[in-house]
Parts: sequence; structure tokens; C-alpha cells
Amino acid sequence: MALLLRMVARQGLCSSRTQFSVLYRHAVPMGTSAKEEMNRFWEKNTQLNRPLSPHISIYRWSIPMAMSITHRGTGIALSGGISAFALAALVLPGSFPYYLDLIHSLSFGPALITASKFAVSFPVAFHTFNGIRHLSWDVGKGLKIPEVYRSGYIVITLSILTSLALTAL
Repeated sequence: MALLLRMVARQGLCSSRTQFSVLYRHAVPMGTSAKEEMNRFWEKNTQLNRPLSPHISIYRWSIPMAMSITHRGTGIALSGGISAFALAALVLPGSFPYYLDLIHSLSFGPALITASKFAVSFPVAFHTFNGIRHLSWDVGKGLKIPEVYRSGYIVITLSILTSLALTAL
């Protein structure tokens, strides 16, 4: 029985080698450097007259594209801001009321305070509403192009209105 299993295993192993030989066919020879490979790559693309990959600057901007970039940016800004605030709370001496009094003593004008409130509230509102939009996409709702644009305009409108309401508090 053991001899039969060993023979079957060898047969399977030998046949599987041919399947994986495809992976080795495109391997780079050991004697080349990365620079040589890049030069070979660009020479081949030039000879075949292949175009370069398109850059973001050649695309016509659209609402979904801008909202995707903004969603990523607000996510990074929010996580960075929360992390910085948490680190400051751990490292800086004193308590929150001390730093609140310090900010009040600087006597910023109402325009700067209002702009700061909006600058904090807009990323929160936009990221929240756009996140809800993405969750609806995850369940398969609103994926047609007109619906994508409509939901984008709704998210922008709700974000601005919510930010203005929060700024007015």
C-alpha cells in the first residue's frame, strides 16, 4: 500500500512540474541588473511604438473622480488629525481646559474661528456621507452612471449643509 501511495505521489509531483514551468519561463536571468532590465524594457517599448501609460493630468475630471480623491484625502486628514490630537493629549503637559483657555487668550477673530470650524466639520461630514454612499455601492445599489452622479451631488450638498450647520453652533 505504501509503495502504491509513493508511486501516485511521484506521478502527481512530476505532472505538476510541467504546470509550474510556465512561471519560470518569464524569469529574469541572474546576470542582469535592474538598470539593464529597465533599459531593455524601454528599448522594446520604443521599438514597438507603445504609448506611455496615461497620467491623471490628461483625463477630463469628473465628479466621481474628484469625490474618490477627496474621500481618500479626508480619510487621511481625519486619521492624521485624530492621531496627532491623541498623541498631543498623551505627551503635552496640562489638561484640555488649559489649552482651551490658551486658544481663547490668543483672541482669534470670528472669521478665523468660523473658517476653522468649517475646515474641521467639512471633512467629517463629507467622509461620513460619502462612506454611506460607498456602503450602498457595496450592497449593489446606485451603481449606474446617472445614479453615481446623482448620489455624488447629494453627498456634496449634504456635506456643505451639515458643515454650515455645525459651523453655526
